[in-house]
Amino acid sequence: MPQVVRSRVRALHGPPPVAPMPRRFRSLADREAVAVLHRAARVLVEALPELTDRLVEALREQEPAYRSAIEADAADIWQEVHHSLRHNVQSLIQPREFRDAAHRTSRRIGEVRAEQGLPLDAVLHAFRMGGAMVWQDLVDETARRHPEDIRLLVHVAADVWNFVDEHCGVVADAYRQTERRLVWRRENRQRLMTAALLDGTAQIAELPDAAAMLGLPEQGRYAVLAVATARRAPHGTTHPPMTLPAGTDALWHPGPEAEFAIVPLTWGEGAAEAAAPVADTAGTASAGGSEGPEAPAGAVDGDAELAALAAGLSVPPGARVGISSAVEGLAAVGDARRLAETALRACPAGGGVVLLDEQLPAALVVSSPGLGSALAARVLGPLDRLDPADRDVLIETLTAWLDSDGSAQRAGARLYCHRNTVLNRLRRFEQLTGRCLTRPSDAVEVSLALAARRLLTD
Repeated sequence: MPQVVRSRVRALHGPPPVAPMPRRFRSLADREAVAVLHRAARVLVEALPELTDRLVEALREQEPAYRSAIEADAADIWQEVHHSLRHNVQSLIQPREFRDAAHRTSRRIGEVRAEQGLPLDAVLHAFRMGGAMVWQDLVDETARRHPEDIRLLVHVAADVWNFVDEHCGVVADAYRQTERRLVWRRENRQRLMTAALLDGTAQIAELPDAAAMLGLPEQGRYAVLAVATARRAPHGTTHPPMTLPAGTDALWHPGPEAEFAIVPLTWGEGAAEAAAPVADTAGTASAGGSEGPEAPAGAVDGDAELAALAAGLSVPPGARVGISSAVEGLAAVGDARRLAETALRACPAGGGVVLLDEQLPAALVVSSPGLGSALAARVLGPLDRLDPADRDVLIETLTAWLDSDGSAQRAGARLYCHRNTVLNRLRRFEQLTGRCLTRPSDAVEVSLALAARRLLTD
């Protein structure tokens, strides 16, 4: 309203209107209406404390969001309402002097209420309630002292409500700007805290705040996924184009070479107890009933949940996914990230999912690529003197035999050849390399050398 009233007052002191009589009559009515408005507004300025009391009480009764704020700090709300009413009512009288101050007050209210989380609808409702109360008091004051001037207020009614709408716009703009700033600040803090957890640089004292900020249990069990795709996701996306099993939550974070996901593991004590008999049965059945080495505590439940996670992933073609071992607590997420990167390096170049706990020999190879390459050269180097096709046949046969747990029959079925053909090729390999595949130490060396050749050869 200030600019509208000001323009009309300025017009009264400018050159006479060019239009005929009706135009001059309208200007005269506007002038009288502005005078009536100013007169009533001056009375409102003197009664601002009482008006503030009534508006605060109306907010308490009609606006639940403000009711909570008033109960928390009634004095602060009263001062805010009084300050806003004073500037806005004075803007009706002296728009040039008070317009900027009134805008600053409304803008500040929008910023503060956004920071406090008060809903924008509640703030705008409060401003409209204040505008309605001011207008009603202007009408009541004029009717009480100068009833003959009531009709003139019609000429400024639209201006008063335009004034209210203008300040609602100022409040809404300030509120949304503050809200965007707070969201950016919160998301930036979350990104930084997630990066610190994955890097292992988060301080112990920061973990409770990190858990609260990220919505993660501080002492929970976690795994980390490292995901690399042939075509990286566009900058700013929250996670790469893959789907986790239903019901699995993950906190994604972009890295320079891969995307990382912190995955809370939900396996509890009850599930571990239920899995214990299965573990005992499996242990008894193995090795002809002889007792094997005792599994680490929690290994069975962790293996089961991680295996379910790996099996439930929906991975796009060409994507490579490394899954870490399970770790205890947010403080160990950095260790899990390094394990996930190791598992990622153990992934085939064409894509796939590698669960670190199921590919530990390959993980050993990629953890020390220099030693892995040296082992491959030492064990498999003699094969490089063969024709490439002949060499590849021997390596393919050896790989199939190892994958078949040393069964020439199953290896032959995989390779579509007779078992004797497999055995002949294995004997030739032993002659060329000087290794004996029935000797455990040689079999381990050959297996690791094949893994190194597959994973470390460009």
